[in-house]
Amino acid sequence: MQTSIDQTKWYDRIWAAFIFFTRLPFWRLHQPPKECYQTVVEHWPLTGWLTGGVMGLVIYFGSLVLPMTVAVLLAIAVRLLITGALHEDGLADFFDGFGGGGNHRQRILDIMKDSHIGTYGVLGLVFYELLLFASLVSIPPYCAAVMVLAADTYSKMLASQLILMMPYARSEAEAKSKTVYRKFGLWAGISLALQGLPPMLFFIWMMGLDWQVVIFIPAVVFYLLYLLIWRKLQGYTGDCCGAVCLLVELSVYLVISAINYMNPL
Repeated sequence: MQTSIDQTKWYDRIWAAFIFFTRLPFWRLHQPPKECYQTVVEHWPLTGWLTGGVMGLVIYFGSLVLPMTVAVLLAIAVRLLITGALHEDGLADFFDGFGGGGNHRQRILDIMKDSHIGTYGVLGLVFYELLLFASLVSIPPYCAAVMVLAADTYSKMLASQLILMMPYARSEAEAKSKTVYRKFGLWAGISLALQGLPPMLFFIWMMGLDWQVVIFIPAVVFYLLYLLIWRKLQGYTGDCCGAVCLLVELSVYLVISAINYMNPL
């Protein structure tokens, strides 16, 4: 008998999120019902506590014994290993589809579903990784360590709003993961805020930053990406979610990097 989403346990849904968004062998410890994978976005920022936390630890402790450039490269590599480059794959497909598909909705979707990476995807990933590396290296280690946790959870909280703001662009059968995320309600929205905002608020308080700048600019980036996706596709895909997450996260790093350049932290 098929289990409905509402009949599943809350901890099963969290397990599903960590299994879905990371490549760590959580599935060896517990196998949640397949229905739980429809709710993984509702716990997406929670996985950011793991990926952002580990990345921050590598940056801080790595910088104590290695040059900051090496520590940052190691941190980026560790996160790629933890996530299996899941979001980077989505970012490459996003650049390929929106770069090569023009204004043709179906062509964009077809390109994004193609497993091969194209010129736009390669160039997009290269520039993304270069900007990520350069912005993190420009920040003091103690600041960068907390910043990556704050930006990781905050960007996932914002990117998760895509599934509320527009429908899924494909059918469930056409989805890469064979899963369509459900639209969440008020309590799930509150939960997302509790998962995604505390690290960012702590980071802003710790560094004495203007919260309006640090929170507002990435939110504007998110909204502009939403408008682009809506105009081109009138719906989201998993690749869009991953791409928006990384680009919003990068905007946080660029904002802090600019603040640090004008007034060293």
